[in-house]
Amino acid sequence: MQLKTDFRQAGEATKAQWDEGLAALDTLLSGEGRGSEFTGWIRLPFSYDTEEYERIKKAAEQIRAHSDVLVCIGIGGSYLGTKAVLDSLSPFFAAEGVEIVFAGQTLSSSYLHALKDHLKDRRVSVNVISKSGTTTEPAIAFRIISEWMRESYTEDEIRERTFVTTDRNKGALKTLADEKGYETFVVPDDIGGRYSFLSAVGLLPLAVAGVDTDALIRGAQDASTRFTSRETDNDAVAYAIHRNRLLKEGKDIELFVAYEPNLMTIGEWFKQLFGESEGKEGTGIFPASLQFTTDLHSMGQLIQEGKRNLFETVLFVDEPRGDLTVPATEEDLDGLNYLAGTSLHEVNEKARRGVARAHVEGGVPNLLIRIGKVDAYHIGALLYFYMIACGVSATILGVNPFNQPGVEAYKVSMFEELGKPGYGEEQ
Repeated sequence: MQLKTDFRQAGEATKAQWDEGLAALDTLLSGEGRGSEFTGWIRLPFSYDTEEYERIKKAAEQIRAHSDVLVCIGIGGSYLGTKAVLDSLSPFFAAEGVEIVFAGQTLSSSYLHALKDHLKDRRVSVNVISKSGTTTEPAIAFRIISEWMRESYTEDEIRERTFVTTDRNKGALKTLADEKGYETFVVPDDIGGRYSFLSAVGLLPLAVAGVDTDALIRGAQDASTRFTSRETDNDAVAYAIHRNRLLKEGKDIELFVAYEPNLMTIGEWFKQLFGESEGKEGTGIFPASLQFTTDLHSMGQLIQEGKRNLFETVLFVDEPRGDLTVPATEEDLDGLNYLAGTSLHEVNEKARRGVARAHVEGGVPNLLIRIGKVDAYHIGALLYFYMIACGVSATILGVNPFNQPGVEAYKVSMFEELGKPGYGEEQ
């Protein structure tokens, strides 16, 4: 596994901080920490239900055989991990195979209206993903897409084209699936949404898209072996230690920075992972994401000279999908002939080094994470690395890494505004 870190530009961790980090790892792995009932993801790469995995592969083959589009309906952890992997591995421009589109991640009428138009004259299957089946955004989207399906297909055809990922035994969606005869897959009871990309939540749509899910799992397996180790060179623990050390130094905003545009959705998943896991009980680091060098031309000024409460975690890829060299021109009007013959990837790497040096000198510590290449194996390893680091980091903070009680507050207010029965002044 080619996953390396370099935290030298963020300062040094003390032995006491290392002891605290390793103790947090022990707590996380012991099953005795806060929220331990939701740590099934730790062992999932090795304990996955092989019978279900074979059904996932067969369902994916079926969908690819009779569909042009798979509509994945879900929100939060029910779609962000999947989209992060998919966007990382998909071609930049050319669409290949079954198109994966998402619904239920927004209440935008414009989006869903456009999606319905997009599905016209296309062969469509649906994968609705929800533990309960009652979360507002995906439930509305499922109603709308189901109505469209009834206008386009017979009941038997809908049954063949609808796949449900939900609770094993209960809930509105499980009840509906059983009544209609839809094939079902399980959202594990001991895995929260933001830690679920290796469950059926992610594996079915990724398999449909042609992702090598075996390699994805192997990457997570190797990462599990490496990053659950108590060795003092455990990079995931080191990352957690440095994040908490920087927080104590007043650095309460973390910038996830990627130098490859196809990795930006990992930044979106990263924001949910750390924001929802750590942002509670009056603490936590605010996670943000940027693409460099693009965003240096919009946010670079603030990073360099704004409020000194930032640190950066940079994700860099050693081996690009393809490379070019900078050509020479006779006129050299842009003054770039000094780069003629230089690999564009080398230019990107030296830009990273220069930016890091400038930001560190400006008071923005830099944490560097490097992966060898962007493929299913390394993305599986990378996401597992982040999950272990997040679990350890939240444990160091003293909060439950796996609950999200604050999410209920906005839901109550939203339901009151919507007039949902059981909410509001009339009660």
